[in-house]
Amino acid sequence: MAKIKKQDALDYHSSGKPGKIEVVPTKPYASQRDLSLAYSPGVAEPCLRIADNIEDVYKYTGKGNLVAVISNGTAVLGLGDIGPEASKPVMEGKALLFKIFADIDVFDIEIDAKDPELFIQTVKAIAPTFGGINLEDIKAPEAFEIERRLKEELDIPIMHDDQHGTAIISSAALINALELAKKKIDKVKIVVSGAGASALACVKLYHSLGAKLENIFMFDSKGLLTEDRKDLDPMKQFFAIHKRWVSFADAFKKADVFLGLSRAGLVNKEMIASMAKDPIVFALANPEPEIPYKEATSVRKDIIMATGRSDHPNQVNNVLGFPFIFRGALDVRATTINEEMKLAAVKAIASLAKETIPEEVIEAYGAKNISFGREQIIPKPLDPRLIYYVAPAVAKAAMASGVAKNPIKNWDEYEQILKNRLGLDNKLLRNITTKAQSNPKSVVFAEGDNVKILKAAQQAYEEGVTQPILLGKKKRIQELIKEYAIEIPDLIIIDPKSEEEEKRRIEFGKTLFERRKRKGLTEFEAIQLMRERNYFGAMLVDQGIADAMITGLTRSYSSVLKPVLQVIGLEKDVNVASGMYILNTKRGPIFLADTR
Repeated sequence: MAKIKKQDALDYHSSGKPGKIEVVPTKPYASQRDLSLAYSPGVAEPCLRIADNIEDVYKYTGKGNLVAVISNGTAVLGLGDIGPEASKPVMEGKALLFKIFADIDVFDIEIDAKDPELFIQTVKAIAPTFGGINLEDIKAPEAFEIERRLKEELDIPIMHDDQHGTAIISSAALINALELAKKKIDKVKIVVSGAGASALACVKLYHSLGAKLENIFMFDSKGLLTEDRKDLDPMKQFFAIHKRWVSFADAFKKADVFLGLSRAGLVNKEMIASMAKDPIVFALANPEPEIPYKEATSVRKDIIMATGRSDHPNQVNNVLGFPFIFRGALDVRATTINEEMKLAAVKAIASLAKETIPEEVIEAYGAKNISFGREQIIPKPLDPRLIYYVAPAVAKAAMASGVAKNPIKNWDEYEQILKNRLGLDNKLLRNITTKAQSNPKSVVFAEGDNVKILKAAQQAYEEGVTQPILLGKKKRIQELIKEYAIEIPDLIIIDPKSEEEEKRRIEFGKTLFERRKRKGLTEFEAIQLMRERNYFGAMLVDQGIADAMITGLTRSYSSVLKPVLQVIGLEKDVNVASGMYILNTKRGPIFLADTR
């Protein structure tokens, strides 16, 4: 996939309604009666019921399906402390993921409070609004204290996803990787690069799964965490049990597992080569891992590797966890997200990776087959089964550990409810795009001198689905490319009317003449038709020079369909051509097709 340009990112966020989320009414509001029920005087009745029984807030309001994504902007992605306002696009993005993957509504809350106590008191004050709280992008060590205090003092699910999200997904990957390597978690030597909130949470969860402290070698920017270091906070001190200092490179010798949550370039081939048999390497630094995937796999053929990137196998992506963990917690009205619930999510995700992969997932990723193995130790983010594997596991763990206020009684019914919640509106497009990215095609854009088409071609290129071929006057297209800052490397521009295309026009025309000479077309006319873009473009496809053609933005349906039918024609035993439109709606895709 091509690198996204800065201006495209800015345009995406600013075009139409600024931002990425909106509030949509869930009840009728067309009539005066509807408005009276929604506000005054009808709203008084549910208010009085809630005043009498506070638990009725879940019955009469959206609290039970509403999560707050809260940050103070002190540790945003790889951007650092950029402030609450600058963190808002990230929080809106997290809100979008909650909605499309688990149908959870979100208000993003950005708090101008670096002081942990002020932050805690602010969140506590607004907590009655929400059924759960997702803390995000808060720097360590303050993040640990903030989460601990809020979990102690509030009775709704709270999770700092930067810590626990990666921990849960990588733990699921570790369970399966160890199984493939035929190793026991209490025996393996683990090297960790990074000691921030995410790394500490990962190692803590590995320890809960059975990893021995004496087998964990954790490095921060100053080196190995050892007993004699005086600069460690309490979380780091827990893992600082080694008496003797060793270098980062030496720690790799005979290591079974490497976990990286630091920065690119810290690990080299020699380190990977020195690891034990069947090494497990989780290089999770973003956007570039501690060692590139190709470098690591070139050194060790027996490696089991995961990264944070979507263009390599085994992407450790938090979206595999947090939407479904909160879904399960909300649905049983859990008072917290405890260790039992997190471990249940780990085991559910690990288990799903071993199941037979649905055909729609295989097609989405453009593979002939995907099955449990070294390149499938965790599920794919587009796997639709995640919601009804992970959410019920979390809900059951909440019930078993005594933190569920609203236990589920009928699990079959609950599974069906979860399936109905899936965001089908964008699932089709995501699957089509993912499949197309796995096998990019050469596509003719017949109206290459139209700005909308140029931008569409650029977007298709940047999404990794095509190498565009633009038809039209070169000079005009080049002027538009410069004016609108279009960037498509190795772009092919063809002017069917130009002198340099005369030889190909004649060849294409003669080919068309042979097909249409008994239908009233002369050779001269056929050659002349090749000056017209839709005929020329259709012939590029027919001759295998391109794979597909996009046309029809500026011309009528019949005028663009005729050249395609005359040049390419219909398959054998097919006597009619049909068109189909896809409308992507909030209730799912609608297909509108021609009828006979």
